[in-house]
Amino acid sequence: MRELPEPFIQRMKKRLGEDFPAFLSSYERPPCRGLRVNTLKIGAEEFLRRAPFPLEGRVDGEPDGFYIGEEKPGADPYHFAGLYYLQEPSAMAVGAAAATLEKGRVLDLCAAPGGKTTHVAAQMAGEGILLSNEINFARAKVLSQNVERMGIANCAVTSASPESLAALFPAFFSLILADAPCSGEGMFKKEENAIPEWSEENVARCAVRQRGILDAAAKMTAGGGHIVYSTCTFAEEEDEGQVENFLDRHPEFTLVGQKTLYPHLVRGEGHFCAVLKKEEGETGRVRPFSAVRNARAEQAFREFAETFFQAPPHGTIHTLGDGRMYLVPAGMPDLAGVNLLRLGVELGEWDGKLFKPAHALAMAVKKEDVRRFVSLSRAECEGYLRGGTVESGLADGWCVVGVEEFPLGLGKIVGGTVKNHLPKGLRMYGGSGKRGAQ
Repeated sequence: MRELPEPFIQRMKKRLGEDFPAFLSSYERPPCRGLRVNTLKIGAEEFLRRAPFPLEGRVDGEPDGFYIGEEKPGADPYHFAGLYYLQEPSAMAVGAAAATLEKGRVLDLCAAPGGKTTHVAAQMAGEGILLSNEINFARAKVLSQNVERMGIANCAVTSASPESLAALFPAFFSLILADAPCSGEGMFKKEENAIPEWSEENVARCAVRQRGILDAAAKMTAGGGHIVYSTCTFAEEEDEGQVENFLDRHPEFTLVGQKTLYPHLVRGEGHFCAVLKKEEGETGRVRPFSAVRNARAEQAFREFAETFFQAPPHGTIHTLGDGRMYLVPAGMPDLAGVNLLRLGVELGEWDGKLFKPAHALAMAVKKEDVRRFVSLSRAECEGYLRGGTVESGLADGWCVVGVEEFPLGLGKIVGGTVKNHLPKGLRMYGGSGKRGAQ
């Protein structure tokens, strides 16, 4: 068992009383591991039938979540295909709390690496709009990769401060997820740095930061909307006390419910979650997204789409100055002035003459959407994921390569050989699946 900080031990003794010995003994057990099935691509029951490694039962309260053992599911072709997201089981409680809440306009305010974003996106099933934000740009890039891998089409990924977003979106969102940075007490078993980085001073600093995040969230919540606030800590200043102080500052909100998940009471690590509802009122209006149109680029895409898709997608196309093209989700608000990493589905790039499709486009389609789909068995996938070519009897042209019927990436068929267009940064080297396991 890891040596816990003495001030933390004293805090938890006071908090838990006679339950403290059971709580302390939970640190003698290994951390729990889990995955959540991405229902945008496969149903939970179908995944259960196909699972390539043992699943150890469903996560309580989350029908799409499963416990897993010590395998390396991040290196599996199904993971590269976005069929599941590796997520600590207790963290799934946040998405479960949001399951029945209205989701027309959703903001995940502190979203990296993407567990809550991908969870709520699956619940939205492509309807409404989702803004997924992470203030740390490096972490926002990982978030964007996970949104892409899971095939989420109605999401924009941004990197901005909560305060700057609050100035742009007053009373706009029907649901805001605020999984706030915290002192990480619930992750002492799971994260190596959680214990050495813990201090009572850091608890106090986190509480101040969380206050600002919640105040920004309050400004952006539409009348009748909800905030789901969560942490992975047990500190009262960051959990129940934070919620109580928020309600004192914002009497227009009421507490729907809150709970703390303790590792001696649940099969998982520590987590806290509270649902807050704003009183009925108006929804703020913001300008709709203003797409930059380029007739020549859009014509090049249409020419590509005629031979690539069974039925080309409809919607507004946004073309950047460098030629990158995006399919804008309907209802997306104006994002001018925000550091934008991803907007809906990246279609590809126009070089002034030809259109070249993007990996994101492959991840957002289904087998039946495209004219040429090269289906590989699980055993055949390793070569493609390492960057190798595969063989196909289909006609020449751009294709989607997949594990069984699930897309993995793009290829281009030339004379029976499928040239590999999987981005180098996403390939599996040395069998580690390093990038795919993020």
